[in-house]
Amino acid sequence: MFWDYIVHFFSLFKLITIFDIIDIICLSGVLFVIYLFMKERRAGKLAIGVGFIFALLILCEILSLRAMQYILSHAIDVGLVLLVVIFQPEIRSGLEKLGDNSLKGIKVIGEQKTSTQTIAMIDEISNATFELARSKTGALIVFERNTKLGDLILTGTVINAQVSSYLLRNIFFDKAPLHDGAVIIRDNRIYSAGCLLPLSINSDIIKDLGTRHRAAIGASENSDCIAVVVSEETGIVSIAHEGHIYRNFTRATMKKKLEEYLVHTSSQVKNKNGARIRMRHK
Repeated sequence: MFWDYIVHFFSLFKLITIFDIIDIICLSGVLFVIYLFMKERRAGKLAIGVGFIFALLILCEILSLRAMQYILSHAIDVGLVLLVVIFQPEIRSGLEKLGDNSLKGIKVIGEQKTSTQTIAMIDEISNATFELARSKTGALIVFERNTKLGDLILTGTVINAQVSSYLLRNIFFDKAPLHDGAVIIRDNRIYSAGCLLPLSINSDIIKDLGTRHRAAIGASENSDCIAVVVSEETGIVSIAHEGHIYRNFTRATMKKKLEEYLVHTSSQVKNKNGARIRMRHK
């Protein structure tokens, strides 16, 4: 009897076609991408709960628990709609990054920025940043990359000026009208100032970080931008990227990190002891 089950199981492999194999590979790839997207976001914890509910629904089907099955099936119908509403920012961020990765190869062929111009821009940004840090003047500078930040630019004042250390220091001077907002860098130019950024709603962010840091993290969660923050209280320079915050930069390590992100070098930013500077917001 047991042998018959074994023979029947292996006989099913004869029904598998090349299209079934391709289907399985594609589904595995999609599930893996979803796992990578969710593992470091709050949606990851929710996925465990959803999986538990589906497992419970299957168990109710096996045990013929009709009342529980009826309640859970209707709860899932309503819950899926609520999940889309609640996790709209995460879904939007994932779709934007998917589109960005799909077009990245085409963009490299069609429009390639001059590295020397970008490096010169980074030098000016670094000079301004550490002059502001020395005087403990708060600042928030956002570098637009592949994801356009037009909706954020509209909240500020368009300047479209060449990047200059003196201009940035004047913008963030505490008596200047635009000092409270963010400066957005587009195409190696100071494109807009006084911009309002979305604050991160991640409850795991450490309490020591203020509004500027939360805005930097929030912007980096919703796009592929890079945000540089100068703390008004301590003068510490931080960089936000993909919802993570990296702190305690020196002028040299900041320049290397920005070159890594904006000039597409493979260098790694290290501190004096050789350890990678990274602090996740938790």
